[in-house]
Amino acid sequence: MTPLIARTRFSVLDRSRTREGHTGAEALRDTVRLAREVERLGYHRFWVSEHHGVPGVAGSAPAVLAAAVAAATGTIRVGTGGVMLPNHQPLVVAEQFGVLESLFPGRVDMGLGRSVGFTDGVRKALGRGKDDAEDFGAQIDELLGWFRGTSPTGVHARPAEGLAVPPFVLAMGEGAAIAARAGLPMVIGDLRGRDRMLRGIDDYRARFRPSAWASEPYVVISGTVAVAGTPEQAHRLLVPEAWSMAHSRTRGTFPPLPPAERVESLPMTAKERGLYESGLSGHIAGTEEQVADELETVLKETGAQEVLVTTSTHDRTALLDSYRRLAGLAGVPGTGGGAARR
Repeated sequence: MTPLIARTRFSVLDRSRTREGHTGAEALRDTVRLAREVERLGYHRFWVSEHHGVPGVAGSAPAVLAAAVAAATGTIRVGTGGVMLPNHQPLVVAEQFGVLESLFPGRVDMGLGRSVGFTDGVRKALGRGKDDAEDFGAQIDELLGWFRGTSPTGVHARPAEGLAVPPFVLAMGEGAAIAARAGLPMVIGDLRGRDRMLRGIDDYRARFRPSAWASEPYVVISGTVAVAGTPEQAHRLLVPEAWSMAHSRTRGTFPPLPPAERVESLPMTAKERGLYESGLSGHIAGTEEQVADELETVLKETGAQEVLVTTSTHDRTALLDSYRRLAGLAGVPGTGGGAARR
């Protein structure tokens, strides 16, 4: 462990990926169990995500799932990575996080994204269109106004008003500039697009304006990190997600995660093979020594204060082992380490 890695926070985002042979209900319970385990390992925060109408993802209601995670844990910070703000009325989001913060004071994070539904059908069902993402900056301002009690409507968000729930912006596309203007911490990924990530971070730091939420830039980098006893074992952790991504781009649906051994025996078209192999590349994966070297490099390049690990795979035992190994090489503190900090 190097001094740079030692002073970096490590956190987890679990997307409640469904697996072949398992139900969505099991995926949600897997997420809650994983939260308990990573809390015990000493990770800083545990986040859940929002997806609608996706066969391979059970996490469709992040505020509800975050409540279940917070209730099952005791010290780790809990939040969303993120609530997709264009899908919701800011008042309702403020109320949801006001309730979470009231029930679990000092432990709740509010990660916010600007994506709308993945398909035309989902967007129609949500009553949203692609253009709704263009108002993301104004939606954030309105949302934060509910916590400050400054809404011009004269309505007050209960119990959110007066509470301090740390907001984070998921910086995809224009998100870095929006986070900088609002003076908010930024989460940026993924690790495979290193050049794009670095441009986003530079833009964020250059434009950052201090706010009541953050006096200086705060950068969280997110992506897949897989650690195992051998490089080959770490590589196998990446296989299910890489195939699911290739499947979605060639067939239009994002499926449950298959076992790695089934993927490795599948016949693939040239296009599928290319997308699959692309999905296996660019991640941080390998033995503890290899991963430590790669983390040192990316942390030097980005100057990030935190790493949000987003690894998904079919083998949950191997996934937990990866998180154990990562905690060990990163020197993550014991149970509940850092839970009271932002």
